[in-house]
Amino acid sequence: MLAALRRDVRAAMDRDPAARSALTVIICYPGVHALWGHRVSHGLWRHRARLPARALAELTRVLTGVDIHPAAALSPGVFIDHATGVVIGETAEIGADVTIYQGVTLGGTSLDKGKRHPTVGDRVIIGAGAKILGPITIGHDSTIGANAVVVKPVPPGSVVVGVPGQVIGRSRPRPARGTGDSALPDLVGASLQSLLTRVGRLEALADGQGSGPVIRPPEAGVWHGEDFSI
Repeated sequence: MLAALRRDVRAAMDRDPAARSALTVIICYPGVHALWGHRVSHGLWRHRARLPARALAELTRVLTGVDIHPAAALSPGVFIDHATGVVIGETAEIGADVTIYQGVTLGGTSLDKGKRHPTVGDRVIIGAGAKILGPITIGHDSTIGANAVVVKPVPPGSVVVGVPGQVIGRSRPRPARGTGDSALPDLVGASLQSLLTRVGRLEALADGQGSGPVIRPPEAGVWHGEDFSI
């Protein structure tokens, strides 16, 4: 347990440039406090002290703004940045060194008992406001873009954006310090470029400059060569 707590502090210092010292993290980071409260409540849950576990989880939610069910399994090195509005359901499983930003939900899509929440692999980044729903697996080293809604399994090393979430590329190797959404593609720019390319082709056809390429109907969230159709 002590080793896991130390790793939580180290994770915050490695992944938040604003972290000036370990003491700052220990005193001032509600995301770290939420993890520590969860690790205690999870231990109580595993020892079948269910009511004290739920009571501690509720107290942690009130104090930190992070709602983690005590049965959820979180590996060492998880970092919850800014901490506000994060919800992690009962049967969720989160791998090592995962980064979670504010407003993220790991939720269920069913009222059935049993596995109904996501399994998140190691070193995954989940952007602000993202929703990952259902008993799906997010592969290791993937990046989930801000406000994405993911309802299907994600292969390892994927970049996912949009509603519903679409795999649009492969995630790049990450630096040892600092993460974020800066490597995600510019969807608006890609969409405009696609429209401009199609307009150019139609103008060429109208001017009789050749038969031009066959323009396929767009498919949501699919790359077509240099075009991106949404």
